[in-house]
Amino acid sequence: MNLSLDSVDPNTATKPALVEVQDLSVHFPIRRGWFGWNRGVVRAVDGVSLKLHAGETLGIVGESGSGKSTLARGILGLVPVTNGAVYFDGERIDDLYESSRRVYRQQMQMVFQDPFASLNPRMTVAQIIREPLDLFQCHTPRERPLHVLRLMELVGLNPRYVNRYPHEFSGGQRQRIGIARALALEPRVLVLDEPVSALDVSIQAQVINLLAELRTQLGLAYLFIAHDLSVVRHLCDRVGVMYLGRIVESGPCESIFMNPKHPYTQALLSAIPIPDPVIERQRQRIALTGEIPSPEKFYQGCRFAERCPKSELECDQHSPALVGVRHQVACHFATPD
Repeated sequence: MNLSLDSVDPNTATKPALVEVQDLSVHFPIRRGWFGWNRGVVRAVDGVSLKLHAGETLGIVGESGSGKSTLARGILGLVPVTNGAVYFDGERIDDLYESSRRVYRQQMQMVFQDPFASLNPRMTVAQIIREPLDLFQCHTPRERPLHVLRLMELVGLNPRYVNRYPHEFSGGQRQRIGIARALALEPRVLVLDEPVSALDVSIQAQVINLLAELRTQLGLAYLFIAHDLSVVRHLCDRVGVMYLGRIVESGPCESIFMNPKHPYTQALLSAIPIPDPVIERQRQRIALTGEIPSPEKFYQGCRFAERCPKSELECDQHSPALVGVRHQVACHFATPD
């Protein structure tokens, strides 16, 4: 089943997609026993389609285990794709050999969640940022040190720290190093895998503001993976809500936040704290029972039915399609726009 995230803002509807994903699935085999027999599959991503336009920020939200990071890694080719296709600027890239895919890796870079684990502790900042320049032979060897200093200034790092090691920096500074490394090859798309979730709240705001500035200054497109809905609302143009490997609702950011249609989206938004204590005490939260089920299980009907407060017999028997134009939803009892 093709679960699309193709609803676009009218401002970008006439523009060709920079990144297009068609019916993408990423399944991991479960092997047990002495001979590694295949005992099933984990359906981490199961039929997702999306479009990302130039200069746009598309947010993917959901609980841990919903397949957000696997979706991002599948798009970048960091994990093998089971089914579907990935296109960059009209060219299919998921079936290319590694040697042919190098040019597209230069155009799509990733900023990882953990700002310390993603940096080599034995390399200085200069070596970390310069490494992609050396690998792709960008600029002359004499120009590369100067380009490293420019990148450090661009992300708000003092160039005097160029010979320091990652352990000598704070978490926010380490994430700025990771962003500088991702920008070294002048990409057109940044995949941000929860880039602020491991940082303090005050530092989160600084990094989010930096990303917003870089997007405007460099004309970047972001695929923003997150579970903090407040950050998503601040930064994203469109939002896709993901549950157990599938998109259950998608649309413009304000439409999702002001008029959520899927019960899962409503539950996620009800958990956002409101700074007004009077309103916070009066509002009613939607509590979901249990945790997200295992992606090993095959579902004939709606995957959210086990936890949905509105679930009926039809939900267990038939899987809802993602329908709608501007605001799409996959629910038997929701009316799309």
